[in-house]
Amino acid sequence: MPNVALATLILLGTAAAANAQQEVQIGASGTTMGALASQGYEIKAAAPNGSRYVVFMQKDTSAYACEFVNTTQTQCRQIN
Repeated sequence: MPNVALATLILLGTAAAANAQQEVQIGASGTTMGALASQGYEIKAAAPNGSRYVVFMQKDTSAYACEFVNTTQTQCRQIN
C-alpha cells in the first residue's frame, strides 16, 4: 500500500509537469501518466521495477501500464 501512496504523490507531480512541458509520447498507443490523469484515469497499483516503477492506471474498462522514471519521463501503453 505504501507504493500506491507514493505513486499517487508522484502522479500529482507528473500531472503538473505535463502541463509545464510536452512529454515524449511513445508509439501509436503510447501516452503519458499526466495525459491519462487529465483524462480521468486512476492509479490502481504500483510495483518497483529496478530504479523505476510500473504503475497501472484504469478508467472504466480501459487500462494502461506505465513505466515511471521521474516526473518528466513516463511512458504508458494500453494493456487491454
